[in-house]
Amino acid sequence: MSRFVALVPAAGSGSRMGSELPKQYLPLSGRPLIEHTLLALAAHPRIERIYIVLSPEDDWWAGQGIAHARLSVLRCGGKTRADSVMNGLKAIAGEVAADDWVLVHDAARPCLRPEHLDRMLAELAGDEVGGILAVPVADTLKRAGDGQRIAATVPREGLWQAQTPQMFRHGLLLQALAAAGSAVTDEASAVEHMGLQPKLVEGDVRNLKVTYPRDLELAALILQHWGT
Repeated sequence: MSRFVALVPAAGSGSRMGSELPKQYLPLSGRPLIEHTLLALAAHPRIERIYIVLSPEDDWWAGQGIAHARLSVLRCGGKTRADSVMNGLKAIAGEVAADDWVLVHDAARPCLRPEHLDRMLAELAGDEVGGILAVPVADTLKRAGDGQRIAATVPREGLWQAQTPQMFRHGLLLQALAAAGSAVTDEASAVEHMGLQPKLVEGDVRNLKVTYPRDLELAALILQHWGT
């Protein structure tokens, strides 16, 4: 049977947070943000291994004291997310099979829940392509024009906001990223470039990505509500 492993690209600097410390190491509810993310993945019994992809120049990881039995550190991060994921996939090629599932998850999504993973694995384990966690767009969307004025209202029907994890087989994802290059912003985009259609698995708006300082406050409230 195919195995499930997680890959967490964490080589970015998080410049939009306005902090010298990369956002994955910022304190969140008594722990570095990245530790919440890793604990969320480690809590699921079907994820056999978690690989975190760091920049070779990362001087912060060693000082965090993060250690988990199923965690492996890969210092092969690249300039872009796609580069880091590609390098990580190559680095683990000797440990996983081409048809093993890889769940790529943002380092800065610390509020992932077991039920999110349960739903993904249930809906995608037998899928030929794979898929992603996502939420239907609820708000009215506006396209900006010159002077930051509204140029158009965009119909929201059928639009979803992509989240992570994004779950694809190791061999397929490696092939897709090699063909798409480093310009793609998520794994699903690379798979789409191959003419395939990843499945949308409905997630939860609380599985937010910490991008701006105010997101840390929201994440702390969510974790407090869940008692983690």
